[in-house]
Amino acid sequence: MQQITDTILMIRPVAFRMNEQTAVNNYFQEDIKLENAKVNEKAQQEFDAFVEKLRNVGVNVIVEDDKLELDTPDSIFPNNWVTFHENGDIALYPLFAKNRRKERREDVIERIEKEGFVIKNVFDYTDAENEGIFLESTGSLILDRVNQKAYCALSPRADEQLLIEFCEDFEFTPVIFTANQTVDGKRAAIYHTNVMMCLAENFSVICLDTIDDAKEKKNVVQHLKDDGKEIITITEAQMHNFAGNMLQVRGVNDKKYLVMSAAAHKSLTEEQVSAIEKHCEILSTDLTTIETCGGGSARCMMAEIFLPKE
Repeated sequence: MQQITDTILMIRPVAFRMNEQTAVNNYFQEDIKLENAKVNEKAQQEFDAFVEKLRNVGVNVIVEDDKLELDTPDSIFPNNWVTFHENGDIALYPLFAKNRRKERREDVIERIEKEGFVIKNVFDYTDAENEGIFLESTGSLILDRVNQKAYCALSPRADEQLLIEFCEDFEFTPVIFTANQTVDGKRAAIYHTNVMMCLAENFSVICLDTIDDAKEKKNVVQHLKDDGKEIITITEAQMHNFAGNMLQVRGVNDKKYLVMSAAAHKSLTEEQVSAIEKHCEILSTDLTTIETCGGGSARCMMAEIFLPKE
């Protein structure tokens, strides 16, 4: 099994804006006083520059355009609705915001197959939406594909029972905890695990300060240590600069990169940077508009493809 891939699906925005339906529990989103058209134009520029940077180091980026008629402002974050697995399985996930559900597109799946990837089984969890139950793919799930573990911070977008069902279907061990952030002086659940935790081949970047329960924190740390991961901790302030929202990928000649936004990169201390660079190079890109309006960053924009090739 492989933990990282060289192939990524990304969706180019056509109507990106602040999504009012996700802002209710995504405290990373902010309204910037710009016309939607201007916001989308800036997001497209950031997106294109990001794709170019990935391709320049040899990452295979499959880009599909969003469709205007769908009115899906968050389509730029495809990692929330699908996962692609090495054995040919894929999974489709239930999404919290109603206007995000149209992001799940049959033609995108077909495009992946056209690129020569084999899909054998589809696990479809989307019926759970009818019961108000959600699990937003690798937003909610941090998958250790080698050690078959799924780290998950429970939240309105990550249901425990559905997580356990996923783990049974895909033979993962659940590592369950709650992660909080301070909002208006109170502790509130972080909407996605992938803003406070990143898991690479040999290390993890994690905001342990968000796990208020001492037992849960100890359990997470123990799992990471048992699997030989170096733990690189970040602060809650760094997490708010998306320093937890990172993904390790493979480029040309098997070279590894930890991909993050410029804001995340800038927030890191020299010690943290050198801890990461012991393992791989950092690749960062400016995502200011996408982060501010979308409340998601570099990791959210990349859906990893592990499927077998024809």
